[in-house]
Amino acid sequence: MALPEKIRVKLSSEAAGAISLTQVVVQELGMRELIEQVLALAGKDEARIREILLRGTLVSGASRFRWEGLRAEAEDLREALAAFPDPDPSIAFAPARCVHAVLRGGRAVIEIPREAGERKGIFARASFWDALMRVVASGAAYEGYSYRDRADRYAREFTVVEADGVRAAAAALKYSTLREQIRGAAFTRAELLAARR
Repeated sequence: MALPEKIRVKLSSEAAGAISLTQVVVQELGMRELIEQVLALAGKDEARIREILLRGTLVSGASRFRWEGLRAEAEDLREALAAFPDPDPSIAFAPARCVHAVLRGGRAVIEIPREAGERKGIFARASFWDALMRVVASGAAYEGYSYRDRADRYAREFTVVEADGVRAAAAALKYSTLREQIRGAAFTRAELLAARR
């Protein structure tokens, strides 16, 4: 039996907090959208995807998705999965495609959306984002495809000198909180998301 085009899904919140009742929303969700949620959790592991579809429940972030379990035939599932990209290590990192960076090291986790990184302070000539991209452009290693973010993942380890240069470049940032986070963090690597075009 072919997978249905739409499926009735119950959505509820899994947010932690005091004892509370959360509203359950029932909506029609396209099969592609549901499979995309499952891919974010399971990747293209057909057996695991089949198990999740049959079980009829999935927690993604703070949301719980529930539906009447579906029995997916292998051929139908392969056909549905063919519409989604596969990881491709042959795709070199391109700064123009990079949409998000995360600086990590020790306890430091600094999220930098491209928009925030490109915004310059009043007297800045170049953006922080340009400086970061110059550092990471060479040597960014492919780490897979993120179905949740719809982007290829890359990582780049910093030398001490490179990390210091990135910290210094933070002076160009418009947002003072982000600027101070970067200046004060002991990060050692950048994780990068590059959208496919």
